[in-house]
Amino acid sequence: MYFMKINKTDKVLQIYKDMGNNKIKPNRNTFGKDELEVSERAIDYQFAINKLKEVPDIRMDKVGRIKEEIRSGTYNVEGKKIAEKIYESANFDRKV
Repeated sequence: MYFMKINKTDKVLQIYKDMGNNKIKPNRNTFGKDELEVSERAIDYQFAINKLKEVPDIRMDKVGRIKEEIRSGTYNVEGKKIAEKIYESANFDRKV
């Protein structure tokens, strides 16, 4: 069996005793204020998000125009343009 010898514990015990008697008061002002630093990129991102919130999800002027063209029979669907848009959004490796 081994014993560990701890020397000079009287100073530690004295500090605990002094704190209990309120002779030593902890310094509560040692911590600084909280700070927040926002990057330029984050500011730009937030600006873009706010601008996107201002744009309506559905462009009613375009919907109205297309509805009127369908009613009047003048709506022309260009299949090639539609196919190109589908191709661009799908990110295929090559055109066939």
